[in-house]
Amino acid sequence: MGDDPVLYQIRVDGHLGPTLLTAFPALVPEQQGAETVLTGLLPDTAALFGVLSEIEALGLDLLEVRRVSVRPNHPPPKGDAP
Repeated sequence: MGDDPVLYQIRVDGHLGPTLLTAFPALVPEQQGAETVLTGLLPDTAALFGVLSEIEALGLDLLEVRRVSVRPNHPPPKGDAP
């Protein structure tokens, strides 16, 4: 079990404004309906827990955390940083 970088999509309730988004510099935001999806490659499990802690500290409603599989010959999901 390694700590290889993993692409995650983290869904929170509501639209996050520019100030809140500064808390997540490694993630790309996308508005989807009444929700914000933060997508990004996190280097290890500690980084994921850091993002989740920040979401809790900011009082955001966490809706979903999803690990995204990226196939070598397929582009990453929309909103992913290169």
